[in-house]
Amino acid sequence: MGDETRELIHRTDAVDRVLTVRNRTFETRPTETVALDGIGGRVLATALTATTDIPPFDYATMDGYAFDATDAYPLDIVEAGVYPEDEPPGLDDGSAIEIATGAPLPAEANAVLKYEAATVDRGRLRGPTLEPGTATYRHGSNVEAGTRVFERGERLGPKDAVFLRDLGHETVEVFEPLSVGVLATGSEIHEGTQSDLDSPMLQGLVRSWGHEATFEGTVPDDFERVKAAIRRLAEEHDVVLTTGGTSVGPKDYVVRALDDLGTVTFHRVRLRPGKPLALASLPDAVAFAIPGKPIGAHTVASLVVRPFFTGRQDLPTVRRPIAREIELGPDGFEYAIPVVLSDGEAMPLGHVDSPLQVYEREFDPSVLSSSTRATRADGFVLTDIALAAGQDVGVVPYAAIQ
Repeated sequence: MGDETRELIHRTDAVDRVLTVRNRTFETRPTETVALDGIGGRVLATALTATTDIPPFDYATMDGYAFDATDAYPLDIVEAGVYPEDEPPGLDDGSAIEIATGAPLPAEANAVLKYEAATVDRGRLRGPTLEPGTATYRHGSNVEAGTRVFERGERLGPKDAVFLRDLGHETVEVFEPLSVGVLATGSEIHEGTQSDLDSPMLQGLVRSWGHEATFEGTVPDDFERVKAAIRRLAEEHDVVLTTGGTSVGPKDYVVRALDDLGTVTFHRVRLRPGKPLALASLPDAVAFAIPGKPIGAHTVASLVVRPFFTGRQDLPTVRRPIAREIELGPDGFEYAIPVVLSDGEAMPLGHVDSPLQVYEREFDPSVLSSSTRATRADGFVLTDIALAAGQDVGVVPYAAIQ
């Protein structure tokens, strides 16, 4: 398909296609077993189902006295106490027993009165009226046996170790990390007249997403050399990330090379900055061709490439009023506007009233995309409509998607 006939697609459509390729990639991906302290950033290879009720019994969530909340005060306190390691004794009607946090409740008890609220006089307990279930962790209330709790393909985080161990797992089966080769294109970079600003950033993103990235050097603006370099990296890695050469100029050879080597799934997304992104399936690898301007590269990698590595397409936001009016360029695009969070507002970084002065009213993604200082933003606002000063907007913090 010639690039002049390839459609310009919406970001959400691009993400759907990326996830389809991801699912296909992981269908035959090798797996390995890891301990729970090593699951951060790893992708689960098998769905997991609870095999028992959790918790397996009712237990106390506070130190105090356990009893049947339907019994009337005063209650007789039995001499024994219950601790987490104990098998709880039976409890007679009208009785209470001291209990420690984490200890199993006697079968006849259904509430715990904390020490601070208790009055004890000559072995008899009084206190406020309690509802059944007060200060107790009820049997099966966390999860019931047979419940699907983790899905195949989920990206795990360190906090998941808590639930996994409670489910009885000491290890889990995960997919092997993807091997990613990063290639910088452009004669100016290859010859050293301009710095390669994108490759270290992309390597860091890939690693933050739980996979392995290797910088594989540079290549000049020569079609055969670009094509040969991509072919070589596709034989050595699971994923190829190229930077630069993704537009339609006379020296933009990357997408043409991908067309020759495999199938280009899409080229160009309705997103500014970052529009000229391409995804291709090669015989031995997946390739993402990322535009060379650093802010555009980071934006489109975070919004469209990230789901391939993490399986996640959510964009958590914090709400803030936008500090200045923002007009937009051509219709039909989403605009990712970098902002800094200060004094309870989101100040567009690049606006003339911000520390980086690029535009006055109309957001300028082209110039901003090249500005390295724009990396000092705290996040971005994703919008396809103009914004009025003071309007409440959702800010996607960069930290939430890295």
